Amino acid sequence: MQATFQFDSPLADVDGHSAPPVVTAPAARAPGRGAAVRPANPHERVRTELWRTPDPPRTRTVVHDDSSQSIVVRNESPDLPFRWTLNPYRGCEHGCSYCYARPTHEFLGFDAGIGFESQLLVKRDAPELLRRFLRRPRWQGEPIVFSGVTDCYQPIERDHGVTRGCLEVAEEFGQPVSILTKNALVTRDTDLLVSLAKRRAAVVSFSITTLDERLSRAMEPRTSTPRARLRAMRELAEAGVPVHAMLSPTIPGLNDHEAPAILEAVAEAGARSASYTLLRLSGTVRDVFLDWLDRCEPRRAPKVRQLIQSTRGGALNDTRFGYRLTGAGPYAGQIARAFRVFAKRNGLSRAAAPLSSEAFGRAVSGQRRLF
Repeated sequence: MQATFQFDSPLADVDGHSAPPVVTAPAARAPGRGAAVRPANPHERVRTELWRTPDPPRTRTVVHDDSSQSIVVRNESPDLPFRWTLNPYRGCEHGCSYCYARPTHEFLGFDAGIGFESQLLVKRDAPELLRRFLRRPRWQGEPIVFSGVTDCYQPIERDHGVTRGCLEVAEEFGQPVSILTKNALVTRDTDLLVSLAKRRAAVVSFSITTLDERLSRAMEPRTSTPRARLRAMRELAEAGVPVHAMLSPTIPGLNDHEAPAILEAVAEAGARSASYTLLRLSGTVRDVFLDWLDRCEPRRAPKVRQLIQSTRGGALNDTRFGYRLTGAGPYAGQIARAFRVFAKRNGLSRAAAPLSSEAFGRAVSGQRRLF
């Protein structure tokens, strides 16, 4: 099902008309979803209470058109290693219970829980918007990250192909790109990635949170399985595309003990480098994740909460630059040391090779590139 979503107001409904502000509260368990709650939207005034039922209906995914007039966004965070991002979609059907991007959906009048993973927005004009951006006289081909917020290869990409359209433009211009994903669908675009990689203009980073198939299916229900991600890494690496592994997020007491095994597995799959980030529970992400933790990992939940707090100065989150990605304290230090030891042991401690802008050029007069 598709509907048109206008951005005149964050409270516009799917028909483009003004809708009354609605804030959804805790909902029933949602089969096939990572979230089972609809946290109250802090930007809205009215709260709607939903009754819990023992056998709730499956939540449908609804796709809206996004009429954004720009596609490349500058990153202002000093602790992230990139300046420019491109996000073909808003919301993410992967449904990762820990996803730091969930609160971004609240600015659109949705909730950060089930709404984030079921109300999806597609930027159909993204390839043409990217083409216009790359033609700007001052643009010199700095690397662009696909995607800095939601996964550019989430399941709806199979039907809509917006990411591939953007990659085709990038390949045409020789624009260097860095892909971040949890989905093996990225291998569909091996042809474009190989073409860019030959010009040192492509790298694919896979997020591997766990090797436990059961935990992965519960915690990130609509991502590719860990086994499928490792196969995709191997396929791209063998084709000549540089592959990076991210242990993100590392969750104290839940998956941090898997770091040695994950690093060994990604090295065998062809990864050239690796990194990690600690779980971030900003805003309503906390409500979604802690509800998931209590439902799906009740025995480990108290220990996980305690260890998260031990890495965040007694709180559940720390937004300070320099600490928000790695935490602080003895347990955070233990995680960092273990990662460094096993990354080095598996040949993954070197920094990822920088992308090159040497091949960047502008397509004019029917020519594929102009140098």
